[in-house]
Amino acid sequence: MATYQYEAMNSTGQGVKGEVSATTTEEAIAKIRAQGDFPTKVREKAEAKGGAARRGGGSRARKGASAKPSSRRSVGRVSKKLLTQFTRQLSTLQDAGLPILRALRILEQQQKPGMLRIAIRLVGDDVEGGATLSEAMAKHPKAFDQLYTNMVQAGEAGGVLDLILQRLADFMEKSQALRRKVIGAMIYPIAVLSFSMLILMGIMKFVIPKFKKIFLDFDTTLPGPTVALMAISDWVSEQNGWLIILVSPVAIWLILKLIRQAPSGRHAVDKLKLSIPIMGQIVGKSAIARFARTLGTLLSAGVPILEALNITRETAGNEVYSRALLNVHNAIREGESFAGPLRQAKVVDPMVVNMIDVGEETGDLDKMLVKVADTYDDEVETLVGGLVSLLEPVMVIVLGVVVGFIVIALFLPLVKLIQSLQS
Repeated sequence: MATYQYEAMNSTGQGVKGEVSATTTEEAIAKIRAQGDFPTKVREKAEAKGGAARRGGGSRARKGASAKPSSRRSVGRVSKKLLTQFTRQLSTLQDAGLPILRALRILEQQQKPGMLRIAIRLVGDDVEGGATLSEAMAKHPKAFDQLYTNMVQAGEAGGVLDLILQRLADFMEKSQALRRKVIGAMIYPIAVLSFSMLILMGIMKFVIPKFKKIFLDFDTTLPGPTVALMAISDWVSEQNGWLIILVSPVAIWLILKLIRQAPSGRHAVDKLKLSIPIMGQIVGKSAIARFARTLGTLLSAGVPILEALNITRETAGNEVYSRALLNVHNAIREGESFAGPLRQAKVVDPMVVNMIDVGEETGDLDKMLVKVADTYDDEVETLVGGLVSLLEPVMVIVLGVVVGFIVIALFLPLVKLIQSLQS
């Protein structure tokens, strides 16, 4: 009978560590659960002369580890699309019964040269050296984030890694689909506004100065709109106003990024986003869909609720909702329900709170959270479509007013000159 070291969450959500004697990993997990704890990591205790030998050849594992020192370095970010495909394929291979190391080697060969292929190779090297899959992935946080590694860890502990990987792939696909919808809807108005601004700056810098020279030769008093247009043209062409216009978006982005370095600044910026008409609704509903789907996926994978809330809070993407989830976490730790503190935070609609309340009562909180995410995904899609439909006429009206002002400002002096000649 071997000795297994384990890390688990007790009934109050606190982390505990210990050892248990069992013949197999499954028996160790059963004993830990019988104690009232939820295991998150179970490993056979290594002997003094190297526990890697228990996993199939200690000398080979140590040799592999010394021959591949690069497995200790961390890789950079990988494409979300490629990572989703990898997760789906790994789930399929696990469901087919292939050992995890062989599955990793197969997927490594299928990948094109790039960061993901390097990450898979390094993870495979660590697994071959005796590490679990979640431990190997945790060494590369830029490639496999905390949500990813925790779900893999839960799948290993429960013996349902293939199912967890499938749920994780579904989660990533739906998250990317929502992100693509929002970004795709913003491309058209941003492109139109950018080209319109470049054309207007060209008119101010090259066309208006020629008219200004002609009007000065008239030696007559110019109308107010024409004087204002000439002043704007001078600012753009002679006072480097065009440079200020081009640099301003980048400067604003850098300032906001600097402000977001502090938690209070991040909260202020995210709260400001939520107060913008229409756009604030899109941001808010997207955040609700994101945290509901993340939390529902973690709970369905068997991750304890307190740990799942911590992971969801760190991946919420909005400080307002992150603080609300922190309050929920602290309340649950004190023995309260999920819905109560979320209702007090007043950051979600009553419908969301009621659905979560029903989920708690029926014991299907994970399923109810996924339904909330699906509902809000549809609402975000509707809002994005409405925003695009609204922006098109607004942009036409704004551009029409600007062009009309330029035309009127240029023709008024000509009309005045003709009238003076006639008189």
